[in-house]
Order: sequence, then C-alpha cells, then structure tokens
Amino acid sequence: VMGGDRRATAGNLISHRSMEKVVQADQFSAVAIAGAAGPAMEMVKVFQLSLEHYEKVEGKLLSLEGKANLLSTMIRQNLSAAMQGLVVVPIFGGYDTRRSEGRIWNFDVTGGRYEETEYVATGSGSVHCSTVLKMGWKENLSNDEAVKLVCRSLWEAADVDSATGGPDIRRGIYPVVAEISAQGWSRVSDDRLRAAFDAINAEVGAR
Repeated sequence: VMGGDRRATAGNLISHRSMEKVVQADQFSAVAIAGAAGPAMEMVKVFQLSLEHYEKVEGKLLSLEGKANLLSTMIRQNLSAAMQGLVVVPIFGGYDTRRSEGRIWNFDVTGGRYEETEYVATGSGSVHCSTVLKMGWKENLSNDEAVKLVCRSLWEAADVDSATGGPDIRRGIYPVVAEISAQGWSRVSDDRLRAAFDAINAEVGAR
C-alpha cells in the first residue's frame, strides 16, 4: 500500500490542492514523489515511458529490482539540479512477480537506493508519518488495516506539517492511496478513504 497527500506548496503558499504524488509506474509498481514538483513529475513520465519501451522491445516486464535500479540512475542524473535546490526523493515499490512478494525502496538525493523491509516515508512530513507507521505496523496487516494505517499517518503529518495536506472534505479531495498486489495496481476509492478519515476524525474529536 502506498499513499501520498495532494498539497503542493510554493514557500508559505498552497500552490495546488490536488496534485497526485503517488503515480502508477506500470502494472505492478508505483512511485511516490517528494521534493520539487516539476522535476519529479518529469522524472516519473520518463520512467513510465522507459518501462513501457522495455516491455515492447523485450516482450516482458523489467524485473522489479531492475526498475528500482533504473529510477536510481535517473535520480543520480538529477544531482546537479538537486544541488541547486531542485531535489527529487521518491519512493518506489510494487509486487515482485518473480519472488511473489511486495517490495519497496527508498532513495537519497545521490541516487542511492535502499530496500526497506517493513515501511518507509519521505518528504517534509516523513518524520511524523514514520512515527505513526512504526507504532501501528505489524506483520500480516490486512489490506484494510494497511490502508487505514496509511491514512492515519497522513492525518498526523498534516496536523503538524504545513507542507503536508490532509483530507479536504469540503472540496472532496482525499489523498492518493494505491494497493499493488499479484492482481496489479488498484487505486483505493474516495469512498473507502472518506470512511477511514471520518473514523479518524470522530476518534480525534472524542479525544
């Protein structure tokens, strides 16, 4: 399960309220972006095109680890721009059809890639997200439990980090949350997210 808020900021201003920070890379993988929005979206588009080109030329999907390596190279190629402030630090994850398991990688600004075994967060709200994930994570979480945990982590991050957007109930804007399994990519519906955030809101209100 991968999730991301929808807020893009320009200094102390909200520049966009419905940006999609979790993007489908191909049938079995996704990228969650953080950092400078323009370079990040451009990198994702080139990444998607590269995976599609490989599949058409080779007649098969690139391995999940190969996809992580490709994204690592693209981040490293952005290093000169990153040194000028245009940093891109994504998360990449998906379902490994060869190993029949989900896998996820974190990256640094130099293109270093680090496979995580449980969970990972990136971006300005990552410290707060990671704390919630650490407290709530356990082995063999159900699909629904994992989605609710991601929603809770985004809620808590948005509560203390101005660059992280929470659910905008008035406008009907909810975070992008995706599930990736042996059946492929699937975006969690706004109805499911609304129910999850309503439950969190009720709990916080009662507290």
